[in-house]
Amino acid sequence: MFESLKPTSDTEATILRKLRVWIAVLAAVCVLAGVGIGAILAGRPAVAQDELQAAAKAPEALSASFVEIARRVEPAVVNIDTLQASNDIAELENDDKSDRTPNNPLYDMLRRQPQPRPTRGVGSGFIIDPKGYILTNFHVIDGATRITIGMLTGERFRGKVIGVDKETDLAIIKVDAPRDLPVMKFGDSNVAQVGDWVLAIGSPFGLDQTVTAGIISKKERDSSQFTNFQRFLQTDAAINRGNSGGPLVNMHGEAIGVNSQIATLTGDYNGIGFALPSNEAKFVCEQLLSNGKVKRGFLGVTLESVRGEFARVYKLPDSKGAIVADVSQERNGQLTPAAKAGLQVNDVIVEFNGQPVQDSQDLIAKVAGTAVGQTVTLTFLRETDGKLDRHTVNVALAERPDFYARDGETPGPKEKSENTKSSTGRIGLTLGELTPQQITEKHLDGVKGLYVKEVDPNGLAADIRPNEIYTGEVVTRINRVPVATLADFQRVVESLKPGDAIVLNLSHFDRVSNRVVQRIVQFTYQ
Repeated sequence: MFESLKPTSDTEATILRKLRVWIAVLAAVCVLAGVGIGAILAGRPAVAQDELQAAAKAPEALSASFVEIARRVEPAVVNIDTLQASNDIAELENDDKSDRTPNNPLYDMLRRQPQPRPTRGVGSGFIIDPKGYILTNFHVIDGATRITIGMLTGERFRGKVIGVDKETDLAIIKVDAPRDLPVMKFGDSNVAQVGDWVLAIGSPFGLDQTVTAGIISKKERDSSQFTNFQRFLQTDAAINRGNSGGPLVNMHGEAIGVNSQIATLTGDYNGIGFALPSNEAKFVCEQLLSNGKVKRGFLGVTLESVRGEFARVYKLPDSKGAIVADVSQERNGQLTPAAKAGLQVNDVIVEFNGQPVQDSQDLIAKVAGTAVGQTVTLTFLRETDGKLDRHTVNVALAERPDFYARDGETPGPKEKSENTKSSTGRIGLTLGELTPQQITEKHLDGVKGLYVKEVDPNGLAADIRPNEIYTGEVVTRINRVPVATLADFQRVVESLKPGDAIVLNLSHFDRVSNRVVQRIVQFTYQ
């Protein structure tokens, strides 16, 4: 039943010896594997502990970075105190001289009144040149009769204005110091990304050398309240009154913006601040230091960006380009570059010197950044017999007028409806055919279209932002179709389905430029 384990022959003995060797080798391998696995398992807590320690040190490292950046850049940040003459009148200028006698009690009372006190203001700035040139906002020093610059060292210097640029709300001040001053370097605002940490440094409410931290919330933020050259970096770093002109600093200690505005309902910080990007500020500084003013290229057109609605109506392959909404014929008695080149309303500029044009702001920046007098090549699309033909023209740019703003005065208030009118339903416009009297009274010679009598606050037209339609304007085209009668307009509207694009050409007389100006609005029918 049981068999012996002894070998019964030489062959069996050899087999048993080999078997013992393999068993020993297998046992050794198992022991080594166990040791390795144990080492790995034993090392896991150490790795996890290292990760926890690194995570715990991250806030300390960020804090140390803030400390180092503030230490390095604060000497170049200045406090700006301004003094402005009061507009109050010390005495009544129209008083009868016969009443100004020592026996006149009223005159004695006025004479004893305290003299008007000057208005004081506070702002910030930063040194951009060791010889004492300081960058700040124009609105900080606008109208100032005295400017005092306060340094981190406690020194105070009298400042004088070297040059200003109202388009970007920037100004350069010069102080005469006995030595070279510490300088803030410009960084490249184009490489900044949403989410990057930034520091805002300045003098909110006169509290100089105040440092706040935040992130970049949005790039190229624009609004109808900003000028063509104000496409801001938006930040949640605390910015208040008195911060204006101070630097927005990146984690390399470079100024990537000039703190300029805030969005607020109270007048104070509500979590949204705006800084002019450093690349634009640097361009302005170079111009002001070399010329005393900023010289920008000028074309002489009002532009609108190609949006989805325009692209669909005009059958463009994509929503890129700048539409010529209006052409200014003359400026200072001379033809504008656009007029000389023969540009027309509804031309779509798609290239500037061989570079693609993304939108109206892109073209404005390209034109403004080109030297005055330089000849550039424009490529544009023009509608001919229902098709868009490609054209190229060379244009010599003029100098942009000082603080040049878009032509256009808001048309007048709602007028009483007349018999010849029509409501456009969902669009929300009450239109009337132009009468000879309106053409004369409204200075609309040569204009053909439908007069906007009323804008329904519940209609689509009232929701167009920021280019809403006003009463007093004249609709001259809808979706490439000229409209001279109400029937012309109604035929187009009746063909629309929800989701279709609408492009309106509008005209009105502008008293500022003393001419009829034109513009384009785009929206979707719903």
